[in-house]
Amino acid sequence: MITLASGLSYVDLFFVNVPRVIATAVLYGANGVALIDPGPSSTLATLQTALGQSGIAMTDVRALLLTHIHLDHAGATGTLVRQNPQMRVYVHERGAPHLVDPARLIASATRLWGSDMDRLWGEMLPVPSSAITALAGGEQIAEGGRAFDVIYTPGHASHHVSYFNEAAGIAFVGDTAGITLREHGFVLPPTPPPDIDLDAWRRSLSLIGHWRADTLFVTHFGPHRPSAAHLAETADHLDLVSELARRSLAMHGTDEEREAWFTKELRAILRRRLPESDARDYEAAGRFDLNWLGLARYWRKRA
Repeated sequence: MITLASGLSYVDLFFVNVPRVIATAVLYGANGVALIDPGPSSTLATLQTALGQSGIAMTDVRALLLTHIHLDHAGATGTLVRQNPQMRVYVHERGAPHLVDPARLIASATRLWGSDMDRLWGEMLPVPSSAITALAGGEQIAEGGRAFDVIYTPGHASHHVSYFNEAAGIAFVGDTAGITLREHGFVLPPTPPPDIDLDAWRRSLSLIGHWRADTLFVTHFGPHRPSAAHLAETADHLDLVSELARRSLAMHGTDEEREAWFTKELRAILRRRLPESDARDYEAAGRFDLNWLGLARYWRKRA
């Protein structure tokens, strides 16, 4: 585990054997341990090993704080609750029903990932409704020896929330502040279907900015500062990728050709700004063709 502050660390889950793609935050205090975004079941062994090396057993984990229910963030939730039924799961009220009955979530993901579902994500088990605390935003919660303010931060997902621990000055923002795999690296907004909302996303960035956090913790990957500059870059690059998608939709041809053009342009942008190996890793964190699908759906709904 990598230490952020006293009682606060994070684990690199080595998703698909690539470092710095998915991070799980670990908070520990006198009342037990809490995890923020435990990741998919496919990386659960890595998480358990890292916790064990720090003397933390799954029976010590009292709470899971989910920024949202996408499989790369929350896929292991049901498995963890089955291992330890005393766990409390915090999730936005719109996401809660899909944890209790994940059939629609799994079906939607299967349409995108096909035969790679098990290799990438592993199982996604249902979560008992009695284990869930549904959030709307505006709450204050205390877990893992820390107090958190909660705000509703849609845009990437309609059920996304973010958590702020004022004492440490750290905001845990899931995917709302983008993918940034290296310190001061390129900030790439992940925009997969089905519910990308650019206007809501910009409002969410503004709300996070009001916290004036010293550090933003993004699931892909880890801590980044200063927060104001990072949020501004997220907003700029949200405009960049959305404009690329809008331009692609104005082109003659098929959707396959539009998607291919978008992907080629996005790869070229990354390779102008990053080493080749770093640029490739961004696609492990989020497929570019899915980014196009989410943005194309957004623009077509507006039209």
